Order: sequence, then structure tokens, then C-alpha cells
Amino acid sequence: MQYFVVMIDYGRRGREAVVDPEITRREVVSRIASGEYQNISFIYEIVENAVEDVTEAILSEAALPQIPPEDVDLQAIRLDHTRDLHKHDRT
Repeated sequence: MQYFVVMIDYGRRGREAVVDPEITRREVVSRIASGEYQNISFIYEIVENAVEDVTEAILSEAALPQIPPEDVDLQAIRLDHTRDLHKHDRT
């Protein structure tokens, strides 16, 4: 049997361990990326009798890609915004 334990720290309100034998690694990553799981203390993967700390690996999988500021096309953003404004004016 394989399952994950996600420990969430609520600060002064305490901690909560989310343990669901039916949740997959992909689902854990998805919940972190969506913001459902925040303030994670640790993530353990339990397989049979072995426990492995997979916190760093899963957090790096869930991280959103970082776009350097110089790669953002501000002119394109402005033109898209202008086009959207015109689209709504014609209704």
C-alpha cells in the first residue's frame, strides 16, 4: 500500500495531517499548485513499511514556472487590453 501524509501548519491554531490512501502523487501536486494545501510542514510518502520525506521533490513539482521580468511583453499586454476594451464598446 502507498499513501501520502501532508502536514499543514496553521500556526497558533495547530497542525493537521491530511492522510488519504486514495490520493495520488499527482493529486498532491495539483492541490499544492492550486493553493488548496498551503503552509506545508512536510510531505511523507509511505510505501509498505518504508517512510520517505518527499517534501522538496513534490514542492518543486508543484512550483509554477518563474517568468523573468524581461521576458514579459508589456506592449502586447497593453494591445490585448485595448482590443478587449474595443470589443466591449461595440456591443
